Amino acid sequence: MAEHDNTNDVSAAQPSKLSDLLERGWKIFEEVDSTNEPLASSSIQVRVKRGIGMLEEASSMVALLDLFSRNEELEEIATADLKYLLLPALLGALTMKQTGRDKRLEVVRTARGHFMDFLKRCKEYNMSRFELPRLTNEKETPDDASETGSSTAAVPPKPCPSDLVSMAAQRQAKIERYRQRKELEARLSDVRKAVDSGQADDEVSRDFYNLNARRWVTVCLEEIESIDQEMEILQQMDGLKQGAAKQPAQPVRPPMKPFILTKDAVQARVFGAGYPSLPTMTVDDWYEQHRLRGAMPDQGIPRRVDVEEDTDAKEREEQDKEKNAENDDEESLLRARNWDEWRDTHRRGYGNRHNMG
Repeated sequence: MAEHDNTNDVSAAQPSKLSDLLERGWKIFEEVDSTNEPLASSSIQVRVKRGIGMLEEASSMVALLDLFSRNEELEEIATADLKYLLLPALLGALTMKQTGRDKRLEVVRTARGHFMDFLKRCKEYNMSRFELPRLTNEKETPDDASETGSSTAAVPPKPCPSDLVSMAAQRQAKIERYRQRKELEARLSDVRKAVDSGQADDEVSRDFYNLNARRWVTVCLEEIESIDQEMEILQQMDGLKQGAAKQPAQPVRPPMKPFILTKDAVQARVFGAGYPSLPTMTVDDWYEQHRLRGAMPDQGIPRRVDVEEDTDAKEREEQDKEKNAENDDEESLLRARNWDEWRDTHRRGYGNRHNMG
């Protein structure tokens, strides 16, 4: 504890710079988290890198000053130093704001390490009741194993997705974390007003940083769960890329010429060389040959004359009928009367033996 008192004296020598780095980095995170600009824009990424640099410098100073120790309780930490507990959480959250597909796996691993550091520190001070996430796809050190209460060999297998009991437990844990987060955010909104106004006493300020730390515990647990799923996908993608790179490139084959399958020699001649017959006469010869046969279009003019003669004959016949009707030809009248009488005494179809009428 004497060593801790000495570090407090050192921290008092540089309170403004360390506090300024934390406040500026925290402010950058809140601005980036609430902005409507695209996260991948150059201006946002420049601010993210600037904030990460500030928080990393502040974390290095906290580590150098040794502000926190495993041998002390939460009540022994000075109220002015409580806010520095949030450094790893803010650093991990800003790291997750970085974009870039090439180094995405490295980014999420770094962010997960910051979140785990924050959760371990909160676990040491018993700030909230939760279980540390287990390390996945990484080698666990003996210190990590002692902190989590497990070892690499004794880690039980992950529950199968088909296990309905484990799925229900995970769902219930998420619901509980969400409820706690909403309650903490509601309490924080009330306390923040007093802190921002500058009228908060030591107890209110301490409550403010404690609530922030407990809220960030729920955020880090959710982020680590999402990071584990993303890391699994990214590692599978890297494996596919490496497997594709190891496969030898297949030689490029020359394009094949088109061919036609035939049944006999006749089809082979037709489909192989196009049309087997070559032209034997010119267009003029063909025209002359058809003209001698009388098969040309211009030799059909007499047919039009015949058609005109037929129409003239029909017209004359109609005229003759009209004249006979006007002259009341006795023979025509007699034939018409006989036909009318015959129709009166014979039903229609009489004498049609073909249809058995």
